[in-house]
Amino acid sequence: MKRRELLSLLGGVAACWPLAAHAQHPIPLIGFLGGASAGPWARLVTAFRAGLNDMGYVEGENLAIEFRWAEGRYNQLPGLAADLVRRKVAVLVSTGGLAAAQAAKAATTTIPIVFTLGSDPVETGIVASLNRPGGNITGIHLLTAVIDTKRLSLLRDTVPTTKLIAALVNQTNPNTQNQEKSLPEAAQGLGIKVHLLHASTARELDEAFAKLAQVGAGALLVGADPFFNEQRNYIVELATRYAVPAIYEQRAAALAGGLMSYGTDFIDAYRQAGVYTGRILKGERPADLPVARSTKFDLVINLKTAKALQLTIPSGVLAIADDVIE
Repeated sequence: MKRRELLSLLGGVAACWPLAAHAQHPIPLIGFLGGASAGPWARLVTAFRAGLNDMGYVEGENLAIEFRWAEGRYNQLPGLAADLVRRKVAVLVSTGGLAAAQAAKAATTTIPIVFTLGSDPVETGIVASLNRPGGNITGIHLLTAVIDTKRLSLLRDTVPTTKLIAALVNQTNPNTQNQEKSLPEAAQGLGIKVHLLHASTARELDEAFAKLAQVGAGALLVGADPFFNEQRNYIVELATRYAVPAIYEQRAAALAGGLMSYGTDFIDAYRQAGVYTGRILKGERPADLPVARSTKFDLVINLKTAKALQLTIPSGVLAIADDVIE
């Protein structure tokens, strides 16, 4: 064989080495299951990626992510979860509520699952316990559902003349049954009453606000729900139209013109979900990773909206705000 032919042959073999190595050691694929839409969740996905980066994983370099979004149609989640399982993902990440976590858990008993969940993961049967979740699943408890009492308290203190507060819940969310029980109980303890309003579509949001006006509710609590977070701008618009003081789950609603928001620091929680996913990719078992609980909460008050509502925010409420929009 001539020298030139030999060098060409060796060069061709060398060029194939990276491809062969990649074929033998493919980069891990993460399945990301979302109950909402990609747009409103973009900043949270960025935080999730940041958590992965903290663990040494960079999408497009040594990691790939497949996204599946239900866009508020919770009945599609089981099919989307099954599709990700068929893709043989290394870790299945469920976000956007109880329905997504339930769909992920039902789809596989072997692929590791990391959830972000506002409902109590023990009460809802997602894990056996917080310290020892068991099986193939662990995650981050956002505590969004259990801080509704604080939201009601903030509304009562802000609008002390009202004795009736409306609460907007999504009847298609599996967690609504818990909310329908816990919200009236929390309100009773605060010396007020709650009127439940149901909505899972834009049309039903219109109907819910019309009903709010009919029953004479003096304030509104917007429940923790991915659909409501996705529709926050429209809900803020409706609250403005009906001149009703409202409290929301995420600070983005207050930034969009809502009166106030109180809830988990979602950026920190989703970063932690990325860290947990990275730890599992490095070999840790979900069963050995305790469910982490949110420790950061934000109260955001929009004074521009308060002024438009001719509402004076009590000094005690202002004093505990993390952010005030003037």
